Amino acid sequence: MIGSLAFATPLLLTALIALPVLWWILRAVPPAPIRRRFPGVALLLGLKDDESQTDKTPWWLLLLRIAALAAAIIGFAGPVLNPATVRTGEGPLLIVMDASWASARDWSDRIERAGLLLDEAGRAGRPVAVVALTDLPPGDLPLQSANAWAARLPALVPRPFAPDMAAAADWAAGLEGPLETWWIADGLDHPGRDGVTEALRALGPLSVFQGDRDVVGLAPARFEDGAVRVTLTRLGGDLPLTLEVVAHGLDPAGIPRDLARSVAAFEAGATEAVAEFDLPPELRNRITRFEIAGLRGAGAVTLADDGLQRRQVALIAGGATDEQQALLSPLHYLRQALEPTADLIEGALSDMLLASPDVIILADIATLSPEEEAGLTDWVERGGLLVRFAGPRLAASDVARDEAGPLMPVRLREGGRSVGGAMSWGEPKSLRPFPDTSPFFGLEIPGDVEISAQVMAQPDPELAARTIASLTDGTPLVTRAGHGRGSVVLFHVTANAEWSSLPLSGLFVQMLERLAISTRPATPEAAELEGTIWTPDQVLDGFGTLRDAGTRPGVPGETLAEAPLSADLLPGLYASEARRIARNVVTAETVLAPANWPAAVPVEGMSVIAPTDLMAGFLTGALVLLLIDAIASLWLAGRLSGWARGAAVLALVATLPQGGQAQDLSPEDARALLATSEVTLAYVLTGDARIDDTSRAGLQGLSNTLFQRTSVEPSAPIGVDLERDELAFFPMLYWPVTAEQPLPSAAAYRRLNDYLRSGGMIVFDTRDAHVGGFGSGTPEGRRLRALAAALDIPPLEPVPPDHILTRTFYLLQDFPGRHLSRDVWLEAAPPDAEAVEGMPFRNLNDGVTPVLIGGNDWAAAWAQDETGRPLFPIGRGSAGDRQREIALRFGVNLVMYVLSGNYKSDQVHVPALLDRLGQ
Repeated sequence: MIGSLAFATPLLLTALIALPVLWWILRAVPPAPIRRRFPGVALLLGLKDDESQTDKTPWWLLLLRIAALAAAIIGFAGPVLNPATVRTGEGPLLIVMDASWASARDWSDRIERAGLLLDEAGRAGRPVAVVALTDLPPGDLPLQSANAWAARLPALVPRPFAPDMAAAADWAAGLEGPLETWWIADGLDHPGRDGVTEALRALGPLSVFQGDRDVVGLAPARFEDGAVRVTLTRLGGDLPLTLEVVAHGLDPAGIPRDLARSVAAFEAGATEAVAEFDLPPELRNRITRFEIAGLRGAGAVTLADDGLQRRQVALIAGGATDEQQALLSPLHYLRQALEPTADLIEGALSDMLLASPDVIILADIATLSPEEEAGLTDWVERGGLLVRFAGPRLAASDVARDEAGPLMPVRLREGGRSVGGAMSWGEPKSLRPFPDTSPFFGLEIPGDVEISAQVMAQPDPELAARTIASLTDGTPLVTRAGHGRGSVVLFHVTANAEWSSLPLSGLFVQMLERLAISTRPATPEAAELEGTIWTPDQVLDGFGTLRDAGTRPGVPGETLAEAPLSADLLPGLYASEARRIARNVVTAETVLAPANWPAAVPVEGMSVIAPTDLMAGFLTGALVLLLIDAIASLWLAGRLSGWARGAAVLALVATLPQGGQAQDLSPEDARALLATSEVTLAYVLTGDARIDDTSRAGLQGLSNTLFQRTSVEPSAPIGVDLERDELAFFPMLYWPVTAEQPLPSAAAYRRLNDYLRSGGMIVFDTRDAHVGGFGSGTPEGRRLRALAAALDIPPLEPVPPDHILTRTFYLLQDFPGRHLSRDVWLEAAPPDAEAVEGMPFRNLNDGVTPVLIGGNDWAAAWAQDETGRPLFPIGRGSAGDRQREIALRFGVNLVMYVLSGNYKSDQVHVPALLDRLGQ
């Protein structure tokens, strides 16, 4: 092997040594003539000889012949450019993959590399085990044939966390050798990697395959100096690099959008860059995640939690404030506690209601005007959080004496309780530990927090349930009650230090955080979350896609704060009551360091250059050179004239390699080739540009979803003209029905019926489910009856609960689109399709219903633009997001059903097969 050039039979190259000998021989041909003096030669002077022969071979002709022979020798030696590395070895083989978040960016290259390694192992007949360090196998090493593992490679995916190298080292130490290992690494220096390396080297030879692409991570966003900043960190690049960071969130209609974009520039050799967003509070609070545009992977995404979504808090106090006595102001300690983590506004209550803040705090305000009370009540019932603090005014008023009302959590007793009063105690009281039903549960109570006065709550059957903090003698200190979609909280002490030392302590700030009045800019420590349970709401997969957490179990607060990410603790959003905490792959403390391998371990790149066989090129060159030599020899001999010259030129041209020319395809052939080379979804062109654009965008969005979630990788959807286009290429036609759509011709109906009879399916969508059900008299419904009259459609029935369409890929019972009607019809089951005992569905045939009819406007629910964002609003808020998700799941089920049929019905034959096998 010479550099990147190798030879199949290198011994043939020894023939090149004989080229100098060949040079000497060729110089002797033809032989030099003997000179003799003959007087009669004078008679020949002036005559022209038609045939002449040179006395020696010209040097350039010798060089041409030597080159032709050298090309032939090299060609027969089998030259190969970039030959594949042939690894020698025998016995069992272990292919280890980090399969971490850092592997996601070039995951396809890693799978391709693993496939080539399996091919090598298969040719050598070696048993193989493929193991992901983020998903260690239990029990013995799963050694199988290379072909078996090659079939399972597409199912391997990266995980959104780093491998536990300590566990991997213990696992590797338990393996039995000898065992050769090929390690496809992500390039990061994970803690404990050296231990795994040594354990694998103890089993046998170790080779490492590592990519050379930059690893880029995105740290959590932080709010500094009125702007949101996100830090990018990278490993592996010394050149300048510019990346774009996108802030995603929901617009006012509840539709996911790109809310803002910012550029982060890495300077040459820099490992960090910052993207800055200057956003108003309303827009900032809508951000749900940041991600690096063009990069996929959980490390390129950072989720936003309550630490970024600063709440807008309105502060209102009773009476005029004295700026000369700021420490006595009811709002002073609230400002100090909330300013770092919330956006504060102050003013009249009527003005604050117009601003619609997240929280309103009333400090010692007793009496409200009827207009203020009505407006505040409506604001609370619509989801607002009202926090009230007691004080002399509230204690002296008649508020909540007879009933609590909508603006108080409990009824109050007349007067207050204080040292030296009618209902006094001898010493100031401290707080009782918070119960596990309280949002303050787990907070440590400082010993210097003392209560010297408070307003008293009237005894009531609901008082205990509404008390979330109390004194050591059981007296309620903080009470809470829900009203409509909002809630009201009352601190039975003042917001300043007049009645207690609570506002002077850090506990005061923590209690406000627990009530979601303010947000914490950093992830809480384990001690702060001890005793709480956090439910996963959404989690990230290895490619950085945010998915619903489903039924994943709750996580203890201390685990959420300190435990490393793993299969049991995925990165995502975790909720507890009204609070949310994000666990991200990359944190502010994350340092990306390169993996250091022992000098004895060979490290190869991830990319593989396909080998190029050069034999044909060298032999063709040798043939051309020999042909040129023959023509040159004839020319020197004077025998190349007239027709012989033309024939020689033609022979030379015919010998030269000719570039292939692709056959020009007609538009129809090109369309057919595109539709048959990959799975292609099609829609019927209606003539209405808006409807056709929606159909195209809908099927494109469904194709994107299929590509992301299944093994189906559809090409771009195609619009079909029923009058001229062939239908047999498409497994499914989406046909949106419009009131003005013309009826197809007789020839088009013949093609449609042939399509239905040959296994195709048409999805009719009248898009009118919001105004009428199936068979209603809407214009679209009447047009559907006219369109379907000439089609060979079997009897129909509503989709039964046991139909395969309800479980082809996802388990579904509803099939919503932009609308929520349950009227979806398909081919009726035969009368003898009885349910089989022990099976969840009937024994239907393996055919696919030729038609499916509904009016839920599925294309609008599936529709996405070029960036993958939904085009049409659905529902409101999280309910709309859930409806869109179910619509996409229905689309996935529909396509999988069309492609695979009722294959799951074959389970009904399992008892008979087992009986036949005698089991």
